[in-house]
Amino acid sequence: MSTPRDERDRDGGQTPWLYRRRTINGLFWALAGLCLLLVLADFVYPRYGTFAFEEFPAAYGIFGFVAFVFIVFAGIGLRKLIMRDEDYYDR
Repeated sequence: MSTPRDERDRDGGQTPWLYRRRTINGLFWALAGLCLLLVLADFVYPRYGTFAFEEFPAAYGIFGFVAFVFIVFAGIGLRKLIMRDEDYYDR
């Protein structure tokens, strides 16, 4: 049984399924399709929000993305604030 060239690692063994380019592309497109279906379902599903922002289509997705970006940038700032020297514990 022969495996395609892109499914072999440098040692000649078979690459694990999660590291194959085809698997990664398939997972990416499956996740993108799921996100698209959820956004489309948001137009059909009735919303009863407390805030006016919640009535906007895809509001929770936008809120989650903004929160994620905020956490990443807060982490960058926090790293600069609490970062120690490389040899901090060796002293």
